[in-house]
Parts: sequence; structure tokens; C-alpha cells
Amino acid sequence: MNTNLPPLSLSILGVEPLDEFIREIADFVHHMIVTRPVYPDAKVEVEAKLGILRDRTSGQRLALPVLVETILIPNEVDVRFESNMSLTQHKHFNTMLNDLKLISSQPSHPTSPLEYTHVKVVDSFYSTEDREKIRVTREEKSNTVLEITRKIRLGDLNILSPKRAVDWRVSVSLEVPVPHPIGSPTHVRRKDRICYSHEEFNIDLTQVHSINNAAPNAPPEVLHELEVEIARPALVLSTAAKRGDPNASELDRNAFDELIRSFVNNARILVKNANDGWHA
Repeated sequence: MNTNLPPLSLSILGVEPLDEFIREIADFVHHMIVTRPVYPDAKVEVEAKLGILRDRTSGQRLALPVLVETILIPNEVDVRFESNMSLTQHKHFNTMLNDLKLISSQPSHPTSPLEYTHVKVVDSFYSTEDREKIRVTREEKSNTVLEITRKIRLGDLNILSPKRAVDWRVSVSLEVPVPHPIGSPTHVRRKDRICYSHEEFNIDLTQVHSINNAAPNAPPEVLHELEVEIARPALVLSTAAKRGDPNASELDRNAFDELIRSFVNNARILVKNANDGWHA
């Protein structure tokens, strides 16, 4: 009796069924892009941030009767998302990503090498008369203004990961260039960021010192955050425009979904590697 498993087809049709999870995220991001308001020179930002989904009433991590990661219907579950992690967790990811950078530079490594940059910036936030928030970003050492933007959040998609130590959130935003605001900032965030770039994605590990100017004597709030972002906004827009276009090549029609697939895979890898000491 032969007990060896013979080669198997992907399915009775010989193809692999569509991954509904990735398709749902791709549909969400695409919808946010094609229905966005139009502003001159605005950039689309697509990012996934790690954190904890907490029930607003109890303050506890959200628990639902599901076994595996699940996309929540927007605005149907009353939760808040906490992206802050512990210094211990920050060090864990710093070590993991540094090790991966070294390993990925070896000729035998199966993927492209990671690149690394260390950035220190200061974000000053201003409130306008119509309650909009404007961010002025300066290079910390030289005080050079890098950008002045108004960020418009288009939408969030929360993902609960009951088998993991953390959950995650996909966000789509617009960053609109604006003139320098008048007056004094309401609060300041100093960011010490390590950016690991890989192909079309940036993985940002950031320590933030947040200072509220309304309480100048209070000690700064120290936060640690981890996110993965699609690096080129122009690529997001160009691939989104050709998604499903019958006049485009098959490669171009599917490019947006392939971009989102890799984006989701990178987020999942980070979530999988979070340890139990997220807030410890």
C-alpha cells in the first residue's frame, strides 16, 4: 500500500480560490482611494499599525466568538485602538528587524535585502479656526522644515487577531500640503524613527515624546509604535486606476491586488512576531 501523498491539484478547477480576507482589504483601500476628495498635490497614505483593540465600555481587549483573525465591519463594534507598546516590545522588534537586515544582505537569502535609515524629526501641531489640525515637520538637528501638511483620515479597517498578542488596523489617509500656520502649536511630538525599507514598503519603528503645551510642567508622554506603509503614493494611485480595467494588461489589472497582498503579508508577519509583553 502506497502511503506517500501524490502531487495534488490546487482545486477541482486547477486554480486556488480567491483569498477573501486580502480581497476585502483591497476592496476597502480601493474604495477609499476612488471616492477620496480631490486636493492639489495631496498624497495618499496607506498604512497598517499594530496595537490592541479595546472595548470602550470595559477597557479590556476585544473578545469575539471567532477563532482566527477577523475584519470588523467599520463602526459596528464600539472599540478604541491603542497603538502604544512597551519599551521591551520596541526592543524586541528592533532586534528582530536588525537581525533580518543582516540576514537579508546574504546572497542566499530568498528575498530582496532590507535597507535602514534612522530619522529624528519634530512634529508641531496647530489648530485652525475650523478645528483642522496642521502638522509642521522639522528635521530635529537642523530645524529645517521638511513638510507642512493637513492629514485627512479617509477610513480605518480594524482587524482582530485572537490567536496573537496584538491586533492591527489598516488606515487610508490624505496628506494635503498647506501654508505654514499662524500662532503657536498646541502640542509637539519628537520622533526617533528607525525606518526599514523593503521593496515597495516601509516598516517604521518609532519612539515618540509627546509634549502638550497646555500642560508645560507635565512630563512628556513616551510612546512606542510600529507600522508598515506603502512607500510610493504614486504607485498606489496608478495601480488603483487600472484595477479591473478591461483595456489594461492582466499584469496591470492585478497589480493593485498584488500590492495589497504583499502589504497585508508584511503586517501579518509583524503581528505574528509580537510577543506577550505588548504592554509589559
